[in-house]
Amino acid sequence: MPLLFESERIDSMPKKIDPQLRARCVRLVRDHQQEYPTLTAAVTAVARQEGVSRESVRRWMAQAEVDDGTRPGVTSDESAEVKRLKTENKRLREDNEILRRASIFFAGELDPRNR
Repeated sequence: MPLLFESERIDSMPKKIDPQLRARCVRLVRDHQQEYPTLTAAVTAVARQEGVSRESVRRWMAQAEVDDGTRPGVTSDESAEVKRLKTENKRLREDNEILRRASIFFAGELDPRNR
């Protein structure tokens, strides 16, 4: 029985989609949308052509519309900023906890009752 890290399923999954591929798919759908009866048909054709899943292309289209302002939602820039701020907030909380514990430790060292 293969171990989890030896599984073909995990090895075959891409780590991250190339941003150029994502942009090309969005551009192709937008350029050729009028040639298809529905947006779904255009997305399906482009996904098949580029070798990615239809759902991925559909989500990229939705995010591109949000980024363009034609659809309500959180833009990619706003999402990246929130992620950056959450990371910074976590780091600062950890730093504060370290400083709090250090101050408790050194306050105990300075206590005359401990001598």
